[in-house]
Amino acid sequence: MSHVEHRAQAPPSVACYVLTVSDSRTPDTDAGGRIIRELLAAAGHTVTGHAIVKDDPHAVTLHVQGQILALDTEVIITTGGTGITSRDSTFEAIDSLLEKRLEGFGELFRMLSFQEIGAAAIMSRATAGTVGRKAIFVLPGSPAAVRLAMTRLILPELGHVVQQLSR
Repeated sequence: MSHVEHRAQAPPSVACYVLTVSDSRTPDTDAGGRIIRELLAAAGHTVTGHAIVKDDPHAVTLHVQGQILALDTEVIITTGGTGITSRDSTFEAIDSLLEKRLEGFGELFRMLSFQEIGAAAIMSRATAGTVGRKAIFVLPGSPAAVRLAMTRLILPELGHVVQQLSR
């Protein structure tokens, strides 16, 4: 079956949870999380919930594990904590949970980022993968990076990813 046929079988609406990882963001200043939620809703997807968690690997892991167990969530999308500073720990917290990695996501994200911001794109550790029948996308905290990942990579394939995980 071709990718076009797979996409035709993809669900039109996917249930997604949005997690912002930050020591400084508040509900009023969480631009990345807000952009994700708005883009998901505009594309016809459901947001099952959202939260802000401090950039602490243990806290991030526990929160994501809770959403992995949530029956009403098919996809988890995080924003923040993917850089290389001493406080950026989202990659480690989530990478340790992944059963399968979608290596192409990070590669394509950095390629697209390079076209916009140049060589600084190498400092992003955006990644994606699966745990059981759930997909997890790990995005940077920059609103521009969030918009890029959502519009160019995640939204075009979201239903297809969930369709493949249900097989």
